[in-house]
Amino acid sequence: MDLHDPTLIYAFIGAYLGVVGVISLFFLIVGWKLFSKTGQPGWAVLIPFYNLYIYTQIVKRPGWWMLLYFSSLIPVAGSLVVLVISIMDTLRLAKAFGKSTGFGVGLILLSFIFLPILAFGSADYDAERLDDAGGSPQLA
Repeated sequence: MDLHDPTLIYAFIGAYLGVVGVISLFFLIVGWKLFSKTGQPGWAVLIPFYNLYIYTQIVKRPGWWMLLYFSSLIPVAGSLVVLVISIMDTLRLAKAFGKSTGFGVGLILLSFIFLPILAFGSADYDAERLDDAGGSPQLA
């Protein structure tokens, strides 16, 4: 078996793209269902940046909140900011569906298991659950 054989290289590339395609399709379907379940258009998951804006609306953040996700362009500190706000918003998503903080941690650590449970399970979205949630930005 020659490791420099183009046929072998093409086979590995094809297998890789196939796996990535299946995983992408899976998260696309889950995201579509999750957006639809919250009363937002499912197709919004397909549009870059707009899907992030819709996500911030689902977790009841102000529109400018999505700009914080772009702080990842700042070396080191930006990545930490994105990590923190992602954790905060994921916990809020769990709360909006009436799930516990433990479920929110599951969403963070094992999203490929917990997101489909949220999207296809019996949990109902209620934005009113977020009204008493801490961590909302306050403007003075």
